Amino acid sequence: MKTQAIMAAAFASTLVVASPASAQDREGWPDNFTVGTASQGGTYFAYGSGWANFVAENLGVSGGAEITGGPMQNMALVHTGDLQFGLTTMGPARESMDGNSPLAPGMKMDNVCAMFPMYETPFSVTALSSSGITTIADIPAGATIGFGPAGSTSDTYFPRMMETLGVDFERRNGSWSDLGGQLQDGLIDVVAFAAGIPIPAVSQLEVQADVNIIEMTDAEAKTITDNYPVAEFVIPAGTYQSLDKPSRVVSMWNFAMVNCDMPESMVYEITKLTMENNDKMVSIHKAARNSVAENYSKNNVLPWHPGAARWFNENGYTIEASMIK
Repeated sequence: MKTQAIMAAAFASTLVVASPASAQDREGWPDNFTVGTASQGGTYFAYGSGWANFVAENLGVSGGAEITGGPMQNMALVHTGDLQFGLTTMGPARESMDGNSPLAPGMKMDNVCAMFPMYETPFSVTALSSSGITTIADIPAGATIGFGPAGSTSDTYFPRMMETLGVDFERRNGSWSDLGGQLQDGLIDVVAFAAGIPIPAVSQLEVQADVNIIEMTDAEAKTITDNYPVAEFVIPAGTYQSLDKPSRVVSMWNFAMVNCDMPESMVYEITKLTMENNDKMVSIHKAARNSVAENYSKNNVLPWHPGAARWFNENGYTIEASMIK
C-alpha cells in the first residue's frame, strides 16, 4: 500500500499544474478537441501535439493534434469549425481574413480569434555543405528548392522572397521530414525552412550530413523587410550543431487561435494554463521560450477571443474592447 501511495503521489505531481475548471464552468465545453498543426518534422507539429496533450491532461478533456498543410489550412479549418484550435502565422492570418487565401479565394475567414503568442518563425535556408552553397547568391539558376507543405507559411512567402532576391528556381513541396531526406539524397538543392527553432527536421538532417545554414546579407535582409510582413531575426549560435555563430535572417510571429464560437470559460482556462506554465511549454519545445504574455502585443491581425482577453486583462495586459470579438 505504501508503494502504491508513493507512486500515485508521484504520478499526480507530474500532471497537476493547474486546478481544472469546476463543473459549473464547463457549460458548452466539447467532449474532445483537436489542434491543427502542420507536417511532421516541423515545429508546429511538435509544439501543437505537445500542447494539446498538456491541455488534455490538465483540464480532463480528450484532445490531440491533427497533421495539416499549416497556417493557411488551419485558418480555414478553424473558421469553419472543423477544428476548434489551430496554429498560424500573422501573414497567412491576414490574407485569410481579407479573403485572399488560395484555398478559398473570396472567403473572409473572420470567425477565428487569437488565444496567445507562440514564437517567431525564422525564414532560413539550408543546403548540404558539399553543394558549395554558402550564400543565397550562390544558389544556382534552376535549382530545386523545397518550400514545405503546399499552403504553409514557407510555401506562401519564401518563393516570393526568393524571386524578390533574384533567385531562379524550381519549386518543390512536401513535409519537412521528406524534404530533408530529399536534400540528403541529392534530389533537391536547397530547403527553405520557415518554422520555430530548432526545427526537428534540420536537427535530424545535420546528424546525418554536413549542412550549411545560410544567413542573409545586410542588403538582402533590408530588401525583404521592406517588402514583406517580417522583421529581422537572429538565430543564436549553437541552435544547431552546424551553427557556430549567430545567423541573421527574417521572421514572422505565430499565434495559437481558436474558433470564435468556443465557450469563453474553456478558452480562459486553456489560456491561463498555457500562460502560467511556461516552463512546461518550454519542455515541449524550446521555441516556447517566447510563448509568454508580454508578447501578446505582437498580434495586430486577429481579434481576441473573449476568454483569452479576460485572462490577459486580469493579469495587467490591456486588450481594448474594440479588439475583442
